[in-house]
Amino acid sequence: MKFIVTAGPTREFLDPFRFISNPSSGKMGFALARAARERGGEVALISGPVVLDPPPGVELVPVTSARRMRDEVFRRLPGAGAVIMAAAVSDYRPARYSRKKLKKGPGRLSLDLVRTPDILGELGRKKGEVVLVGFSAETENIVDNAAEKLKSKNLDLIVGNDISAPGSGFAAETNRAVVIDRTGVVEEWPLLTKNELAERIIDRVLTIRAGRGRS
Repeated sequence: MKFIVTAGPTREFLDPFRFISNPSSGKMGFALARAARERGGEVALISGPVVLDPPPGVELVPVTSARRMRDEVFRRLPGAGAVIMAAAVSDYRPARYSRKKLKKGPGRLSLDLVRTPDILGELGRKKGEVVLVGFSAETENIVDNAAEKLKSKNLDLIVGNDISAPGSGFAAETNRAVVIDRTGVVEEWPLLTKNELAERIIDRVLTIRAGRGRS
């Protein structure tokens, strides 16, 4: 089965030296890519800037911006069996990019921001039989926010986590997840290593895919 996995942050540049981003380490996405490959999957790992080595046998596709990540995902979508969007994609980018470094002035600087491509939403509209998995990094109302995202993006599965909780932050080696499927079933998983969590998520993806094939 062909998997597309996204990982890490994206960067939206204001000038050659400054950008909007987030502290995603990419560890969850890389763990998912490893787990999918170990099950015999053909894996394309589309990753923002991280300092991790790709798992053996995985195609690493390095990207920087949300727009580039979107293009690489859709380039590989035909023939895919599952797309797992574990990347922390920037929601906004500066409306204007300066080719020269912006100099510090005497007053305040205001940024005009515009939306980046909604990769997950577009996938939800075009996915067909692909199993689509999203992530919901939250600081409050984890279940409600994740359930709303699952519905609005037309996902098959969503993994919600509280990034402010101990052991569940971006750079942590562990994660505590709430997993919701498209039937509305909510499962609260205990604190697991990201490798253990990845194994469970791939299990669920393969189960969903198998059920879809039988139907």
